[in-house]
Parts: sequence; structure tokens; C-alpha cells
Amino acid sequence: MPERRRIKQTLSLKDRLSLFSKKAIDEAEKLPPGPERDELIKKARKADTASNIDAWANSPGLQPPK
Repeated sequence: MPERRRIKQTLSLKDRLSLFSKKAIDEAEKLPPGPERDELIKKARKADTASNIDAWANSPGLQPPK
């Protein structure tokens, strides 16, 4: 079995998702209305939702069930 390549991330998941979302929105604004633009906007929304879920999951108020 080949060894997995390990990559040390320099940015947090929240930062990477936010950056991806901003880039996708910027690129979508440059495109004319159509399926490609809609797909980029959809991906940006998914990244934003993932960022919100990550923030919720890592919040200090979240506690394990007792």
C-alpha cells in the first residue's frame, strides 16, 4: 500500500472556505448569466455554509451530551 502524502495546512479551514467563496463569487460576477455562473454561485454558498457549520461545531458553547 502506498504511503499517503501529508500536507500541513497553513490556513485554517474557515479561512480556506472563506477564500474559496470570495474567489468563486468574484469569478461568477465576471461570467454572463448561465449554468456556469449558477454553478460557481452554488459552490460559493456551499463553502459559506460549511464555514458556518465548522464555526458552530468548534464553538465553545457546544458541549458533549451528559
